[in-house]
Amino acid sequence: MEGKVAVLGGADFVMPFSALGLDTYTVEFDSETVIRTAGEILRKQYALVVVAENVAMLATEVFEATQRKAVPCVVIVPFTTGGEGYATKALGRLLKTATGINILSN
Repeated sequence: MEGKVAVLGGADFVMPFSALGLDTYTVEFDSETVIRTAGEILRKQYALVVVAENVAMLATEVFEATQRKAVPCVVIVPFTTGGEGYATKALGRLLKTATGINILSN
């Protein structure tokens, strides 16, 4: 598992990561496909999973359960489409797990 990174998102999101040689998973924006692909990624035991915000919102239950664990580290990031705050909330939960406080809260 050491050093394995997966990237999940639409074609435009994963393309730069693919150029870096990371394992990329391109998905259509329907919850069934995203949930199935996310489960596949989690079974492969990656150390880090980078997920586009608009994709993560379609599989909230899958990623929230995983974010309570140390490995894999699931990082949800916004993309060029308008962010809806989902990535910021996910990062706040991750930081709270790591530090015991939500340093992003007001």
